[in-house]
Amino acid sequence: MEPSTEYGTYERQIRIDASPEVVFDVVSSPVHLREWWPDEAELSPVPGEAGRIGFREEDGSIDWQQFTVVDAAPPRHFSFRWTHLEGEEAGPNTSFLVVFELEPDGAGTLLRMTESGFRERGWDEATALAAYRDHESGWNFFLPRLAPYAEKVAAR
Repeated sequence: MEPSTEYGTYERQIRIDASPEVVFDVVSSPVHLREWWPDEAELSPVPGEAGRIGFREEDGSIDWQQFTVVDAAPPRHFSFRWTHLEGEEAGPNTSFLVVFELEPDGAGTLLRMTESGFRERGWDEATALAAYRDHESGWNFFLPRLAPYAEKVAAR
């Protein structure tokens, strides 16, 4: 998806051949997250809970990102804020908001994912657009891994 003229929100929708209950676990549980998104995840899917996720760098080190659960309403909704500095409260001016909305679709799930907060950070236009494009590239890599993994979990 191309960035809108506002590039304020990244949106993606995918259909997954797994129940909303399975998909909810796959987008909210550290054990499952590690299989399709970060290399490391330390969090509890409980509103207000803080944690962190980590991405392995080329040198083998882990780039840790702060993570705060905003809402968890199984099996329909999971949201979190991330990328705020350690010790900093997650909010519109300090972090990005990611929302997973799950709708039953026959025997599967329609997942709508949005990430917002690119404009709220107070960055200049070039910095906000660069962050948007960086996250867009990341989600375009990671989200296609979600459906096959969730379907594998559902088949167990």
